[in-house]
Amino acid sequence: MILSNPENPRKQNDRPSILVFDVNETLLDIDAMAPLFAHVFGDARVLREWFGQLVLYSGVVTLSGLYQDFFALGQGVLGMLAEIHNVDIHSSDMDELKTRMLNMPAHPDVSPGLSLLKDAGFRLVTLTNSPTHPRGSPLERAGIARFFERQFSVDSVQQFKPAPKVYQMVASMLDAPVSSLCMVASHVWDTIGAQSAGYSAALLARSGNAPLTVDGLPQPDCIAPDLVQLAKQLITFERTARLGGVVRSPSKRWGRTPIA
Repeated sequence: MILSNPENPRKQNDRPSILVFDVNETLLDIDAMAPLFAHVFGDARVLREWFGQLVLYSGVVTLSGLYQDFFALGQGVLGMLAEIHNVDIHSSDMDELKTRMLNMPAHPDVSPGLSLLKDAGFRLVTLTNSPTHPRGSPLERAGIARFFERQFSVDSVQQFKPAPKVYQMVASMLDAPVSSLCMVASHVWDTIGAQSAGYSAALLARSGNAPLTVDGLPQPDCIAPDLVQLAKQLITFERTARLGGVVRSPSKRWGRTPIA
């Protein structure tokens, strides 16, 4: 049986049969944008500063009762960082940022991991902070849209994750109880938001991401460094719940969910 998660207790009949995937960094490789940051700032590592600030200000915008789409906000944060770092920014750089945000490739482990989950009978959908685009989604350009039955954007409710309304919107649109939904994301702020709305959660701890172990905060039900390993854990997690087992949290050696 999977070890227990006291921070996120779930009923024995809760069954996470619908996986809700975050997109940016979880499925798509944001490091594909690094050449732009190397060109503008002379340091590709500023990409991570930009992404962190983008997440920060998306939360600020939502908490302030305002809204601007993720691409426009990303361009604004790029301009802000250019001023902070005292470098020149041009309209062509802004255009390139949006183009790169729309054309990120999938991580190599994504297709095999999604195939495992699809074959196991999970329903797969996505939930992204990025807006819809008239010329197709980044998932279509990355060649992985075929795995998902629906693609949801926060743009429809004009609040960014981790606002509760966003996660509730997905459950409502799918006509499914929140207990049947599991958020799969590379970011702890996203898993905490989803769990606070009643989801279970799986953390895809890619490079630069890790669990946040703080008393009183919900911990992910599964944690792994790549989607193939995480898929195997999720399959065990769902089967344990379906058979009436006790669903519990990952061990301190979070590379895999321990099974007793």
